[in-house]
Parts: sequence; C-alpha cells; structure tokens
Amino acid sequence: MDKRELITKLVERYPVLKICQKDIEKAADLLVKSYENKGKLLICGNGGSSSDSDHIVGELMKSFSKKRPLENNFSEKLKAISAERGMNLSQKLERALPAISLSAHSALTSAVSNDIGGDFIFAQQVVGYGNKEDVLLGITTSGNSKNIIDAAITAKAKGLTVIGLTGETGGDLKQYCDVTICVPSKITPVVQEYHLPVYHILCQIIEHKFF
Repeated sequence: MDKRELITKLVERYPVLKICQKDIEKAADLLVKSYENKGKLLICGNGGSSSDSDHIVGELMKSFSKKRPLENNFSEKLKAISAERGMNLSQKLERALPAISLSAHSALTSAVSNDIGGDFIFAQQVVGYGNKEDVLLGITTSGNSKNIIDAAITAKAKGLTVIGLTGETGGDLKQYCDVTICVPSKITPVVQEYHLPVYHILCQIIEHKFF
C-alpha cells in the first residue's frame, strides 16, 4: 500500500485524526527523505511518551508489518565468514531502519541530569548523535516540555529536521518544528491514545516505502 492509502485507512479507523492528515503526510515524507539520504531517527519523550519513543524504535529496527530479508550480498558475506552460523544469521536477521530512543540510556541521562541539568538530557544526545540528514521526533502531550524544546532547538542548530507529535495546540515546541502533528485533545491520556495510531502509520509508511 502507498502512503495515501495507508493514511486514508487510518482516518477511516480514527475519524478524529482527519484534522492531522496533511501533517501526517508531510511528516512521512520528511522521514522517507531522511532514510533515503542514509539518515536516522532520534526520538525523545517523557513518561508515557518515553515509552512511545522505545515503541517506535521497536517498529523500525526490525520487521513491523512486512518481511525484511537481508540483501543477498550481505547474506553471502555472513556465510563466507562462518558457514553454519552465517547461514543462521542470514535466515534470521532482518534489514533495519536506524532509530534511537534518547530515553533509553539511563546512565547517560542520569549523568547529564546530575552534572548539567535535567532539561538537557535530550539536547546533549542530539549534540552527540545528530547529523544534518537525521530527523528528531519530539513527543510531548502539551508541547511545552522544556527538555524536548531544548532538543529541538539543538537539532535545528545542527541542521536536523524536527517533527513534533503533540496535543492540539502544539505548545511552545511548534515554533521549532518543520511539521507538528497536533492531535485534537488537551487531555493527556486521550492525546497519548491518539499518538499511537499516528506513529504506527508513520512506521508503516516508511516500511512500505523501503521494503
């Protein structure tokens, strides 16, 4: 299925998200462009949105809705190094779309929080990981999380594309984003419920494009 068809099916299942349709399409295009240019996705969020960040990585770094067999030349290299184990690796491993959850590194985030400050836990990682071909996805129900905003500012300074996934206003984060997907609610648990199908469809669009 192509992008339009996938998003149409999303809106059929969640009519309330029709208001976000154009921004979802734009975000998908930006993500595809990044991966076409050998970029990666950096994702950050707090609390439940931190879990969403990890969830997205899980959908991108292995198969989600489609099989992703390794390229033949890589499979042959594995088998050339070790016939038995290489064969097993070539049959089990899958192609990946590189994505990093900036919430996942507890030693680093606690060190930054202790030595520099909690607002900088994501921005510091953008300094280390970010390249101009990459995308930063900031997930915040209010759009006002300081550490997400600081990460977005840092990402813009490094030339990254910035996508926001927020509640209905976009908050202060919106001004630093290339596109902001503002789901239509201000109620935190409702916003979180809407975020899941949005990022699932983004992952599906990317996967269908490359595999």
